[in-house]
Amino acid sequence: MSKQTKPGRLPSLNALRAFAVAGRHANLRDAAEELFVTASALSHQIRGLEERLGVRLFIRSQQGLQLSEAGRSIHPQVEAAFSQLSDTLASLKPAGRSQILTVSMLSTFAMRWFIPRLYRFQQQHPDIEVRISTSIELVDFDRDDMDCAIRSGQGKWTGTKALRLFEERFSPVCSPTLATADKPLHEPADLMHHTLLHSKMRPHDWRMWLSAEGLPDFRASHELEFETRNFAIAGAIRGLGVAIIDPLLVQEELKDGRLIQPFSHSLPASSAYHLVWPDWREETPKLSAFREWLLSETKEQ
Repeated sequence: MSKQTKPGRLPSLNALRAFAVAGRHANLRDAAEELFVTASALSHQIRGLEERLGVRLFIRSQQGLQLSEAGRSIHPQVEAAFSQLSDTLASLKPAGRSQILTVSMLSTFAMRWFIPRLYRFQQQHPDIEVRISTSIELVDFDRDDMDCAIRSGQGKWTGTKALRLFEERFSPVCSPTLATADKPLHEPADLMHHTLLHSKMRPHDWRMWLSAEGLPDFRASHELEFETRNFAIAGAIRGLGVAIIDPLLVQEELKDGRLIQPFSHSLPASSAYHLVWPDWREETPKLSAFREWLLSETKEQ
């Protein structure tokens, strides 16, 4: 039996957390979304941990990411350790002083719409601690420890109640320096001279917008696909091309001039953002407060 590892020689908590989350998702992209890092950064952390331990924790193949035999042997314990650590730290909080509200949402929505407004909720309800979980998967309220979720869709998810918050819209956005004199953007057909940016998760947004503009057969000369809409937005700011995005997600960039809408109209989507919670769970004061705050925020848009 090997000598017990001294606390000072343990790998970094960030690397262990990266291993735990990647092992649970078996997918670098989804794990990176949850941890708010890039897939490349997550992969680097895992490789560093493997080098530190001297053993392969994952098997990488064309089919994806799988735990190795060594990875499977320690993953449950590592997950349990983080869970215990979270419970231990939570026990330090004085009883009755704080309530925890867990919310699931997409990372781009979290970073660009929700988090910039969250301080107002915390000012109104300092006794409620909001914990955000980002995932592209629909929440299974029977399995996942979540109070509610914010999702885009038709508002009809089995076993849930859904409150419509606001509709989605699509509009091209780009850097003001992109539309130069030799490549103007006076009308949608001018997009043929530019690179179209879009997210892997939203492959049809450009097609829907172009069809609504009378260009159903439009074929871009060049496209760039990103993991998330947030990356597509970053690409547009840097002048890589024209992104298709809900203007509400880039309000700050449009206001300060880092992005412009070359065309004055946007397309209403068939989907809308909803607050979703399980229909079988008794309503709680913290969820009621959160719902009322969300409604007040959307009325001001």
